[in-house]
Amino acid sequence: MDLTNVKKVFICGIGGIGTSAMAKFFLSRGLDVVGSDLVKTEITEELERRGVKIYYEHKESNVTYAVDLFVYSAAVAFDNPEMKKAKEQHIPLKSYYEIIGELSRDYNTIAVSGTNGKSTTTAMIASILIDAGKDPTVIVGSRFEKLDANFRDGQSDLFVVESCEYRAHMLLLRPRTIVLTNIEADHLDFYKDLNHIVQTFQQYVGGLKSENDLLVYNNDDLNIRKLNLPKCRMARFGFVPGADALAENVRKLPGKQIFDVVYYGQNIGEFELKIPGDINIYNALAASAYCLTLNIPIGVIKQCLKEFKGIWRRFEIIKNEEIAVISDYAHHPTAVSATIKATREFMPGRRVVAVFQPHQRARTKKLFNEFVKSFDLVDVVVLPEIYDVAGREETGQQISSKDLAAALKTENPKKEIVYAQDLAEAVDKVKLLIKPEDIVLVMGAGDVYKIVNEI
Repeated sequence: MDLTNVKKVFICGIGGIGTSAMAKFFLSRGLDVVGSDLVKTEITEELERRGVKIYYEHKESNVTYAVDLFVYSAAVAFDNPEMKKAKEQHIPLKSYYEIIGELSRDYNTIAVSGTNGKSTTTAMIASILIDAGKDPTVIVGSRFEKLDANFRDGQSDLFVVESCEYRAHMLLLRPRTIVLTNIEADHLDFYKDLNHIVQTFQQYVGGLKSENDLLVYNNDDLNIRKLNLPKCRMARFGFVPGADALAENVRKLPGKQIFDVVYYGQNIGEFELKIPGDINIYNALAASAYCLTLNIPIGVIKQCLKEFKGIWRRFEIIKNEEIAVISDYAHHPTAVSATIKATREFMPGRRVVAVFQPHQRARTKKLFNEFVKSFDLVDVVVLPEIYDVAGREETGQQISSKDLAAALKTENPKKEIVYAQDLAEAVDKVKLLIKPEDIVLVMGAGDVYKIVNEI
């Protein structure tokens, strides 16, 4: 990416997990960074401590002629006043994903893709590469301890990044390695149906054209099996025999899970994770399968995964005393169900109170029946009102968390199902419902994570 003539960058929607990482990338290149967002958060406050000027209102006057590049988040509407001013001043405009796409051409890029597990798998791969001395550059859609929050400026040619399928943004990247976790129906405000999603992933993996390119994929995933795979190197992972990196003899224990890995027919030993759920075994297999292609020592991979504590809002244990409080980003039915199951396995014998904030009305409506089936293993459900995503909501989506609560009550008449009109009411409801030894599992991709400290 040519930044020769760029001295000052304006980032519209700078508080996003991806755009904030991009701000750190530009700072690492010595550029002056300014930005805007509607809400002050711990992410924007961290950037301000680094010297970034942030406006908390979108206004034309925020953008001056001194700006050489205008970068915008996918959440920003095209009628945004700052974007309009940048166009008037003929400042080059690029989306966050266009910048990622350009960076992917400058590096040996490892793009982690799929409906669920992207952030954790990205973090696992980054952790192993760092421990192995590979010194990667990393952008991850969360925060974890081995990185400088959500970004790492490495000195090698390796670039590890999440590649999001939203609005087919992944097609902007040119990776040399794709790690594909799974394919499910999601983002149905953009995609027509699951077939449309599979077709888009087909186009994406088709970009691996060299025999030196690598596709690491979940061999158990039925939708991935629908793809016509490119003629490049392959590494398959999964639980079902036939995978190149195969999990066997899985033991679920309180506070950890242990499994053997069979790699191309050879048992390479026992792996341990301190984070729960089959989804995280899949993530660990994906990370291991990739890193083994680099001939990273098995012992380094095992130790790194054993020490891996997870990432922000991915089964993040906020407190585990008389009452446990866990924060998780789960917002797709499969992820919700898997997180609840993992909670049962990790902390057996305790009552689970799930607080779930649906994310986006279109997703809630189009996956409604799947959401209803996701809460079978919990004892109590508290449903705050749906989180509206600015710039991504379709008009006329008449649906509420109240509808989901009613359907859940019909499906589970003996369970306590509670609707809350906002987060403040959700906290009040939780405080009334919880008992000693309960687990409060707070899930959602919106702002529901803010209530965990209040609980």
